[in-house]
Amino acid sequence: MGRAAHLSAGHDPSFFAVLVALVLALALALAPAAIGSPLTKRLASALAVPHIDHSRSAAVALDLRTGKVVFSRNATLALLPASNEKLPVAYAALKELGPRFRFSTEALANGELDGTTWRGDVVLKGFGDPSLTIADLDGLALQVRDSGITHVAGAVLGDESYFDPLRTAPGWKASFYIEESPPLSALVAERGKYRGRTPRNPALAAASLFRQALERAGVTVAKRTRAGTAGAEALPMALHLSRPLRELVRFMGRESDNFTAEMLVKSLGAQATGVGSTAAGVAAIRASLATAGVPLAGVRLADGSGLSSLDRLTAASLVRLLAIAYSDPVVREPFIASLAVAGVNGTLEDRLESAPARSRVVAKTGTTAASSALSGFVRDRYAFAIVHNGRPVSLWWARSAQDRFATALASQ
Repeated sequence: MGRAAHLSAGHDPSFFAVLVALVLALALALAPAAIGSPLTKRLASALAVPHIDHSRSAAVALDLRTGKVVFSRNATLALLPASNEKLPVAYAALKELGPRFRFSTEALANGELDGTTWRGDVVLKGFGDPSLTIADLDGLALQVRDSGITHVAGAVLGDESYFDPLRTAPGWKASFYIEESPPLSALVAERGKYRGRTPRNPALAAASLFRQALERAGVTVAKRTRAGTAGAEALPMALHLSRPLRELVRFMGRESDNFTAEMLVKSLGAQATGVGSTAAGVAAIRASLATAGVPLAGVRLADGSGLSSLDRLTAASLVRLLAIAYSDPVVREPFIASLAVAGVNGTLEDRLESAPARSRVVAKTGTTAASSALSGFVRDRYAFAIVHNGRPVSLWWARSAQDRFATALASQ
């Protein structure tokens, strides 16, 4: 397990969560539901847009009050989810780590103290914080200075050994590297930026920024910064804890941040197995979904962001996940808070801006060249998922269908 403040409550599903899962399983098995009802007809009409391959599209809507599926089309069709992939990441992170979990970054020391001089190296070790900033490094540097050290005779080392060395996730296009996400590492500061660019070695860049922070704090460093690892005998010098996980998940979801999603995946792997890899992380997410009762037929998880061409989700799995998150007393509030609010913020700021959808629809968007998706809630009444695939998908028409569908639910 990694070093982190893990303060979450227990993880056993509530009775209501299990009940919702069972009801939804039966309802989806009997779908399509309520054929011929006025709402079903309105939802079908909402999806009836041109330039969309309806054989490669799916939609499900669930009444949260009754557990009844009010609309279902291609519910179990395995589709590219785009950034709806971040929904399983958000759920698993909140469930397995807890909303109050905090990532740690440590300054460790190899050597010994000689007056106010540290005879050895100072190691900046990361444990997967996606939000580490220069201000955070300044705080660590002040802790080092306040311990009585004014000179480091050795170097500052950047230790990223908590994660594997892979900078991207499986199934990514080459252009996604840096363009869609900074290089992945257990030690990243300022989202990998250093002197106005994104170097390929984020741990070295973070260590260089920490050296500058030490010098601003009045601690000089003799030797050149380099990558390295803290030895087993390294002594703790300073500790920084990130903002609570609930805040990081909210940023990831509302802004659809790929980097945060991928860092959370590797962190879940490290916490679950001691291996900070994407493969270990998606295995941990899949196990979390299985425990919760999410149907995994047709589901394939390859990364956390949804950039991978290997990802597959179904509308049935997405709606079940939403219903389970909604019924979980620990996960519910931070999970819902991670969704963009229609017409108000995040990736829905410029969509669904009019009544009755404005402010009532909260959802996760998803957009790639091959996929467009929208999944979320109409406040406390409906959970829904809509996924369109194409080569390429018509984004304008897909979003039009999604917005019409959500508006029809909001008008109830």
